[in-house]
Amino acid sequence: MSDIFLVPPSGASPGRIGRVVLVVLWAAMGVLPIVFAVPGLRLAAGVTGVPGTLTVVSCAALGEGRYDCRGSFAPASGGPAVPVRASPDSTAGDVLPARLAPGGDRAVPAGAAGVLAALALPGVGVAGLGFLPYVIVYWYGGRRGRKAAAVFGWVLTAAGVMMTALALTAG
Repeated sequence: MSDIFLVPPSGASPGRIGRVVLVVLWAAMGVLPIVFAVPGLRLAAGVTGVPGTLTVVSCAALGEGRYDCRGSFAPASGGPAVPVRASPDSTAGDVLPARLAPGGDRAVPAGAAGVLAALALPGVGVAGLGFLPYVIVYWYGGRRGRKAAAVFGWVLTAAGVMMTALALTAG
């Protein structure tokens, strides 16, 4: 009966059900950041939203290194400017090409800079998934694929960390 509990006896690994639950939770924690980033990536890449120009009007410090930035978005097709939220890494006075979100409440940088900035969250997800294949191979007794799974884990984790770092520094 102790096989089905999530807390195994000392020195033992989780039972079969515990392993499945842990793998599912680990996979969800890696995949969800990627899923949640898709709308922002689509917006920055120009698939959705209205093209135009964002002028950052003000940035107020919220404390602990956080900022609340506001701007004015002028649609490329003409029409009145719309007040919007701007990226917290903006600086008052910035003028840049941007896309207006479908809700009309925020604008994100368009093009390569916007896409790079939007890759931070998927990078975290990719890095988090890195060693999941190794754990699966290890738990289910595979001896042959452990080394390959470990190498794959290091490569995937490094790629995710580099993607996140690039996104945070380039955005």
